[in-house]
Amino acid sequence: MSDLNKFENKSIDTDVNANPSLARQEINSQQVSIKAWSQKLLVVLLCVASFYGGWKSYESNMVNECTANGGQMVAGDRTMICQLS
Repeated sequence: MSDLNKFENKSIDTDVNANPSLARQEINSQQVSIKAWSQKLLVVLLCVASFYGGWKSYESNMVNECTANGGQMVAGDRTMICQLS
């Protein structure tokens, strides 16, 4: 059993020493993976910010339209209601 372990360690060492670019490829693939996750997180944050900004813009447009038509915004339970006077 110990002879087998020595053989496996030697073959692994020789593979890494024989091909140092393989070790660099593994490091680069990890960096790309981290970069991809940070890009995904950035995209999600930008989508959330865009959705929130669009929602607030819609609310603002509805308030402006209501007041332009001579109405007044009234707070409901979960909605805003335009009450025309």
